[in-house]
Order: sequence, then structure tokens, then C-alpha cells
Amino acid sequence: MHPPVPKLIKRNTALIALSMSFSGAGMQFAYGFGPLMVVSLTGSSGLAGLSVGLIGLSRFLVAYPIGKITDTYGRKPGIHFGLFLALIGTLVLAYSMYVQSIAVFAAGLLVFGMGMNASQQMRIAAADMYPPRMRAQALGYVALGSLVGLVLGPIMVTIAGKIGEATGQDPLGMPWLFLPVLIMSGAIIVNFIRPDPKEIGMNLQKYYPEDVIAKEVRVEGTVKFNAWRMIQNPNLRIAIISNCAAQGNMSIVMVLTSLVLHQHGHSLVAISMSHMFHSAGMFAFTIPLGKLADRYGRMRVMTPGVATTLVGAAMTAFTSTWASVTLGTFLVGIGWAAANVSATAMIADHVTTQERGRAIGFNDSFAGATSVFAAFVTGPLLQWSGLPATGLTAVLLAAIPLVLISVQPRISKKP
Repeated sequence: MHPPVPKLIKRNTALIALSMSFSGAGMQFAYGFGPLMVVSLTGSSGLAGLSVGLIGLSRFLVAYPIGKITDTYGRKPGIHFGLFLALIGTLVLAYSMYVQSIAVFAAGLLVFGMGMNASQQMRIAAADMYPPRMRAQALGYVALGSLVGLVLGPIMVTIAGKIGEATGQDPLGMPWLFLPVLIMSGAIIVNFIRPDPKEIGMNLQKYYPEDVIAKEVRVEGTVKFNAWRMIQNPNLRIAIISNCAAQGNMSIVMVLTSLVLHQHGHSLVAISMSHMFHSAGMFAFTIPLGKLADRYGRMRVMTPGVATTLVGAAMTAFTSTWASVTLGTFLVGIGWAAANVSATAMIADHVTTQERGRAIGFNDSFAGATSVFAAFVTGPLLQWSGLPATGLTAVLLAAIPLVLISVQPRISKKP
């Protein structure tokens, strides 16, 4: 029987989850409306993947630098910086539809994406505060906070659509004006997290005296981070590849969902509802998935998760009804959650607190690069070969780590 989690840790975890519930709603808009905004501004479906590519590029650009900032100065400063960037990005995105400029849209989405991806240091803050036996579950608790933002999404879209009709403004631009209040609320909540999770992580034995936890050696300044050591570890290598495959698969499916439903005449509210189910798959089951990863091992949850994204991508691309497409995108969401929680926990287990931000940022940078690749191939494939070929690409991406796991017997299934 393990000792209970200290009240201070529970309080900080709840605050992180609450902050994510307010600030995380915007990514639903970015993935759901981004492709439609691009098509509206350019008139070309071949460029539909641009929005996902910009989000991936923003993640690639910011993940490691923000990790270095939080490793040096603490998690809270990095999270605040990210939320500030996201707030600026929402205003620029709304303005892009007002002036009908694809250049302004690209700049706004890049800034917004950098901000939202920087604020994902909340995951690392959660990992800092728990011993390995509870780390994946802790990541699940934090991710669950995003569910509240999902409920707000369709409501905001409905209200924004009515305001847009009454004022003659573009309905794709109006929802972005609702987000600053939510983002500011999330930033205020972060202020109440004390002490900084990085400090807790460096003194875990103080908070969990009955657990056998190796005491970390505190080094002044920035601890040197060795990326090559991560890549050489077969478990961490497959964790990075699995996370990248799930991210790339999901990036393509998010574009497909919007375009497939729009092509079959479904409304923006219906599209938003479909993305809500996708996001529910991403976050609603993170706690049980985390518990499974803690109990049975990271790999035993990560591998089925990637396989689930493969099935979901096939359903999204090769079916046409709202129910079947939504089920497919839901499966992609839950598969991504299993892969992401397990991979993040596995990486957090293998590094110290003072390098954890950069280690997970290194992983996120690869995932961002995969999203850029997915966006690069999505547009041309849509234009030249149609939706099925694009869906097949998402399926093939998910198949890569599954093949590697089957041919690499040295990979441990338990870690």
C-alpha cells in the first residue's frame, strides 16, 4: 500500500488541470477551423495542410528552447510566456479573416501555435511532482483538464456564428475573439501554483519520504543535456518514433475530418462537434491510460495506442457519414493519448528534473517536424489523389513504429 499523495501536490495538480481547461480550448479551433480558414483565404484545397504545418512548425521551433528556459528558471515562467504568445496569436488570427490575408493568418497561427505548445510545459510540471510509480497517471490528470475547454468550443462557435451573421463578420474569425479571456484566466491560475514544480521535482524525497527515490544532485545553472544518449536508448528511441507517428497521423486526420465533413455539407457547428469528440478521445481517458502505463509498463500502452490511430485514420478517410468519420477521429484521439502519455512518462523516467524540459522538448520537436511533413504531403495528395490517398498516408505513418517494435526484440515491453 503506497502512501497518499501530499495535499500540496494535489492542489498544484488541480491548478494545472484547471489552467489547461481554460487555455487549451484554442487548439480545437486551430485544428478544426484552420484548414477551412486556409481554403477560404486562398480558394485552394491543395493548401489545406498549411494550418497543420504551421502548428507543427511552431512546435518544432519552440519545444526545445522553452524546455531550456523552464529547466533554467522554472516551469511557471515558461508557461506564462507561452500563454502570452497564444493570446497575441488569437487576436492576429481574428484580424486575418477581417482583412482576408493569408500572410496575416500564417503569422497569427505560427505565434498562437508557439504559445500553446510552450504552455505544454504544464505536462512536465505534472511529471516533476510525482514519483515514477504515478507519473503517467499524473499526466493523465493534467490532460483531463482540457475536457472543460472542449465543452466551451461548440458553445463559442454557435454564439460567434450568430454575432457574425448580425454584424456581417466572417464566422471563421469571430470565435478567436472569445479565447483571450480564457487564456488570461489560465495564466492567472498558474500564479497560484507554489512552489514551482521544478523545485518539487528536485526534492521528491521530501514529499514522498516512504518511497525509495534517488536524491538528485542540484547543479547551479543549466545542466548539460545529451540528446544522443536519448537516441541510443532503444526504449526512448521507439518512444520518440511512436509519439511522432501518432502526432503525424493525428495531424493528417484533423485536416481530413474538417474537409470530409465540409465536403458532405455539414455545418461549422457539426464540424466543431466532431472535433470535440476527437478531443474527448485525446483527453477523457488519459487517467485510466496513465494508470495502465504505471501498472503494466509504458510500452504495453503505447503500442496499442499507435495501432488504434491506424484504425481511426482508415475510418476517417474511407467513410463518409458524420457518425463514422467522428468515430474514426475519436479513435485517433484516444490512440494519440495512449502513445503521448506513455512516451512522455517514459522519457521523464529516464532523465533528471533539471534536464526534463529539454528532453521532452526534444521529443516534441521531432513530433512537430513530423506534423510539418504531414502537412507538406497532405495538400498535394488532396489535390492530386483525393481524400483516400491522404488517409492512406496517415495509416502508413502509424504503421512505422509497429513494424520497428516487431523487428527489435531488444525493446523492453515493461518500461
